[in-house]
Amino acid sequence: MTNSSFVPNSSSSLEDGQNPALVSLSGQPEQFLRLHLVLNMTALLPLTQVAEVLTIPIGKIVPIPHMSPWVMGVYHWRGEILWMVDLGQLCGLAPWYEQETNPSVYEAIVLQVVDQPSTQHQPKGQTLGLVVDRVEDIEWCDPQAIQCPPNFTLNPQLTQILRGYWWKSNDVMLAVLDGAAILQAMPRSEGAGSREQGELRGSRGN
Repeated sequence: MTNSSFVPNSSSSLEDGQNPALVSLSGQPEQFLRLHLVLNMTALLPLTQVAEVLTIPIGKIVPIPHMSPWVMGVYHWRGEILWMVDLGQLCGLAPWYEQETNPSVYEAIVLQVVDQPSTQHQPKGQTLGLVVDRVEDIEWCDPQAIQCPPNFTLNPQLTQILRGYWWKSNDVMLAVLDGAAILQAMPRSEGAGSREQGELRGSRGN
């Protein structure tokens, strides 16, 4: 059975241990989910773009032929077909199956980016499953502390989905991902049919 956990998108108070320096920059710190793209690379994803964190048994992601190598397949999530992507490989890093700590389950994040408000009661959104090396904890970060990425140190695949970098401390730098940019990085044309192409760029929620 698949284990899952909902991640809160907001909080009215700061967690214990919150760094007051983050609050002093703008007074509006945001929550980010900390994850590992690969073993030695930590990144952050805005919590407002995370619908759920999943633990998926090996074999439950169904491969789809004639797709890009970082497209792992599809997974049945809450009655819908969810495309699953190897986020590390999408970033130009080592594929999930080559990781030294390859476990018996997939750790995945359901990315959900809400569109502009519509006339419906619930806004439409795009969803995508992101398989990562490991999901960790929640970080508080002031958006004004996020710096533009140094292009000379990055590969093009990673650059296109980055919001920037956050220096958490003198020796800890975290990549900050942009969920909308991840969806935009999905190709418009693959070996599958037109219906599958549209779904790969993000399925529509109700």
